[in-house]
Amino acid sequence: MELLTTNNVWMMICTALVFFMHLGFACLEIGLTRQKNTINILFKNIFIITIGLLLYCLVGFNLMYPGEFNGIIGFAGFGLDSPLTAEGALDLTYNEGYTYWTDFLFQGMFAATAATIVSGAVAERIKIVPFMIFTLIYVGLVYPIAGSWKWGGGFLDAMGFYDFAGSTLVHSVGGWAAVVAVCLLGPRIGKFKEGKAQAIPGHNIPLATAGVLILWLGWFGFNGGSVLSADPGLTSLVLVTTCLAAAAGGVSAMLLSTAMYKNMDLTMFLNGILGGLVGITAGADVVSPTSAIIIGLIAGVLIVLAVSFVDNKLKLDDPVGAIAVHLVCGVWGTLAVGIFSTNPDHSFLTQLIGVLCYAAICVVSSFLIIYVLKKTMGIRVSEKEEVEGLDGHEHGMDAYPDFRLNDN
Repeated sequence: MELLTTNNVWMMICTALVFFMHLGFACLEIGLTRQKNTINILFKNIFIITIGLLLYCLVGFNLMYPGEFNGIIGFAGFGLDSPLTAEGALDLTYNEGYTYWTDFLFQGMFAATAATIVSGAVAERIKIVPFMIFTLIYVGLVYPIAGSWKWGGGFLDAMGFYDFAGSTLVHSVGGWAAVVAVCLLGPRIGKFKEGKAQAIPGHNIPLATAGVLILWLGWFGFNGGSVLSADPGLTSLVLVTTCLAAAAGGVSAMLLSTAMYKNMDLTMFLNGILGGLVGITAGADVVSPTSAIIIGLIAGVLIVLAVSFVDNKLKLDDPVGAIAVHLVCGVWGTLAVGIFSTNPDHSFLTQLIGVLCYAAICVVSSFLIIYVLKKTMGIRVSEKEEVEGLDGHEHGMDAYPDFRLNDN
């Protein structure tokens, strides 16, 4: 009973830390965008958390963990059906020494993150109602079905694919949808002039910095809780590898961006930290501290190169760098398991197959959802609404009513 209590308390603490990450995402997104769209971004983030938990309770949890199923799709029923003993009491030996309720809440906190990633990429020009509909379908159905392929004991799990805490299952699931959404939505007004990307500065970089530090802290729960117990050795290793990769990602991104652009860009520094965190998430429990530093260093380099590639080559407008952080570094982190893992059963080829499978379901499903929304109700606000800001037109509110800037 004492071990159960210890494990359960640790998992609940980690659940709280992952919940706290949503504040980090919100601060980062509004800090890197213009003040006239602050309410809109906050509204989307709050909607994602609230509806995400309800959807995960109604269908998502039992889609993601369906028990016996064909390895591709399964469903254990609507709502939360707790495992009861013959006497009708809650079975406290449910899973790894923590309760069924704790498991639901911890996993539910992950579910909303995929849509939050998309929110940042489409910021400042998407209609709020189509985004809400997309969130309902993507978080309610696509994410849990895709997650069941590995975490629910599906065909990728049987194949030996490994993703400890979600470099692919969470981050690139959001990242692939972000690419599709940005392509179908188009760039913000003024982002590209004569074929060249123009910087559109965020209105509150200190707030964005606070958001990154909150996310770094929250990652202790994101990765630490994925141990699924309070095992002292493994949780300690995971926190060390997570921290080292984050630090390495920030340093390498800072150095490379300074060398390339001759200025010390704080936003690139911040995204490098996030890239390191995303990169280590797939293998935090199976790599050494030295390997974690290497993974982070490479992730930081990839951030700088990917941001430039997305802007200047692909001509995609991603206001917060979500594609570079969550997709590129998510894929890298997943493949890195096949290179650096101390488990000989992990292979690069299997990891690559897993990445491709998730790319397929995410690209196809997100395209179908967003394309139908685009053709039926439209997904982009009018030019007037975009120039004047979504806060006033979509919400009738101003985030800073006593402090207005000319940020059109």
